[in-house]
Amino acid sequence: MSRFVVAIAAVLVALTGCTKSGSTGPREVNLAIWGNYLPDHFEESFKKDTGITVKLSHYASNEELLAKIQAGAGGVDVAVPSDYMVDVLAKLQLLQALDKAKIPNASGLDPQFMKQSFDPENKYSLPYAWGTAGIAINRDLYKGEIKSWKDVFSKKDLAGKISLLDDVREVTGAALKANGFSVNSTNPDELAKAQATLKEFRPRLKMFRSEIIDPLANKEIAVAHAYSVDALRANRKSETHHIEYIIMEDGGTKSIDNMVILKSAKNVEEAHALINYFLKPETNLAFIEACPAGPVLTATRAKLPKDLADSKALFPPAAIMSKLESIHDVGEATRLYDRLWTELKTQ
Repeated sequence: MSRFVVAIAAVLVALTGCTKSGSTGPREVNLAIWGNYLPDHFEESFKKDTGITVKLSHYASNEELLAKIQAGAGGVDVAVPSDYMVDVLAKLQLLQALDKAKIPNASGLDPQFMKQSFDPENKYSLPYAWGTAGIAINRDLYKGEIKSWKDVFSKKDLAGKISLLDDVREVTGAALKANGFSVNSTNPDELAKAQATLKEFRPRLKMFRSEIIDPLANKEIAVAHAYSVDALRANRKSETHHIEYIIMEDGGTKSIDNMVILKSAKNVEEAHALINYFLKPETNLAFIEACPAGPVLTATRAKLPKDLADSKALFPPAAIMSKLESIHDVGEATRLYDRLWTELKTQ
């Protein structure tokens, strides 16, 4: 073979290699995220800024996300699980390590949301937002006093008016708190007491529902077990803006939602670009203004409108926050929670 032919062959091989490693086709990234949890017009602004198309899917609980991933996840690249589920996904080896060099905007993250127990080195995750879970009340429909989970599970006048989150850990955690226990209990006797509380309450429940914005704003329900971000959005959407969000006196849960890249991700470069875009100061501010969750960037709160910056529902006082627990992976005890949940849902 002549040197000329060899040279041409080498060029063709190089060109072929370039085509495989850097496709010139449309760029896209697949994002699995909680419903109603993106800035307004996010897909359009992200594509304009990066040229990348976002394909969305949603889930109503961390367990639903896990099931989606274990079933193949439909090609999901980036997901936004809550704290304990990051731990679960990492233990199952379903996540890949983040390349921090490709996420320069992470430098603006508030240190208090970093190096959490579920990912001490932030090897697999970076925070997206934080929040709490409590009770949202449409005061046009219900005038009664609710201060505690004991009230929620014992008040007979809530019959047919209340929903609970469609989430095993949040619901079981509320019942555990009503009985004076930790939301992370692995004690079978304590879980049995929580189950008894839920079983007695079940006939008064109208529905299990995690997306409560429309039902609460449209007066389909009067009281909802709710995440703080959804309670605040429901109040905005209601005609009278009489929806009150309350964190229970006997405690409850707080959580950090986090951005992760799945080990099975096919669009890794685009996944890093998406996470970096989420942490862009302008993006984070737009997100908190549209979806009033707790901001994870240090500079965001100072830029918020006064009604959000001063909101005790969005930024609870330290005395209230001290009563809240983060949900942890309970290991083998998960089967006790799953059994309780199955029996409750089929009751």
